[in-house]
Amino acid sequence: MRPESGLDFCETAVVADVMQRVLALLVVLQSGMRFTGEELAARLDVPPRTLRRDISRLRGYGYPVETQPGPGGYYRLTAGRAMPPLLLDDDEAIATLLGLAALGSTGSASEGSIDEAAIRAYGKVDQYLPKRLRSRVAALRASLETMPTPAPSTRAETMSTLAEAIAHEHVVTFHYVGATGKATTRLVEPHRHIHLHQRWYLLGWDIDKQDWRVFRLDRVAEIRARSRTFSLRPLPAGSGIDYLREGINRHRQRVVLTIDAPMTAVADAFTHQDVVLTAAAGGGTRAVLMLDSWQWLLPGLAFLGADFTVEEPGEFRAAFRQFGARLGRN
Repeated sequence: MRPESGLDFCETAVVADVMQRVLALLVVLQSGMRFTGEELAARLDVPPRTLRRDISRLRGYGYPVETQPGPGGYYRLTAGRAMPPLLLDDDEAIATLLGLAALGSTGSASEGSIDEAAIRAYGKVDQYLPKRLRSRVAALRASLETMPTPAPSTRAETMSTLAEAIAHEHVVTFHYVGATGKATTRLVEPHRHIHLHQRWYLLGWDIDKQDWRVFRLDRVAEIRARSRTFSLRPLPAGSGIDYLREGINRHRQRVVLTIDAPMTAVADAFTHQDVVLTAAAGGGTRAVLMLDSWQWLLPGLAFLGADFTVEEPGEFRAAFRQFGARLGRN
């Protein structure tokens, strides 16, 4: 006799297996990346025919899966009219909550800012999670404290307007207040958002100045996308961050140290410096910094209490020797 549900045990197991496959497929596609049929079938360990059936099931549930057939074809989950349920595993849910908490702790939480939006999202994320995760997220939220970090707030609308202009290659105009307080109107081809040292920037080609410029987004106002389009230009450096760092460091010297200490300890000692760390040959850590004075190295090196060698520049080496000699006389 069949149970009242209309499904016997074997059929129930089959349905459960299908749902598990479909959910696994959805988790993969929610990354927003494009996948070939071969890649998806291999990742999910299913035959191509089964994959096509599961894609059809997702579409039947209302998920907009885009298909590009033929050579170079792919599957991709596109944006639909409504946001699909957010499927996160345990680690992803915790990372999402911690990321929102960290973003919400920066800035002034002014209305419409990214940090204020993060604070609001922080209080809502659990309602989009499976029930099994909600108690863990609630426990994490109750146990978490973040130290507010003073930083300029950037409006979420500014970033989204620029993102659309970058995607569609539209010129933008905006009012900009420079570091000296002078206000100007700029006509710009936007290329990249950049985040560095708790600040958001725009890298763009200034049409009037015929040169690359980096703009602090907290100083941008009344931004408007124009119908005028542009063609993408090669970036002036390997990346937007590289170009921004070159500008910030143009009056500083490159300093290279080899420190007889683990990389994690060196990172803690120089946490407030823009430092690049790599493993040194023979052990220890190689640190590369851009500084305008050798004195900036003293606090970090003093707290490390480890042997070190100043590889470059030579004047920094000489300054350390003179400082060491003065210490030795006391």
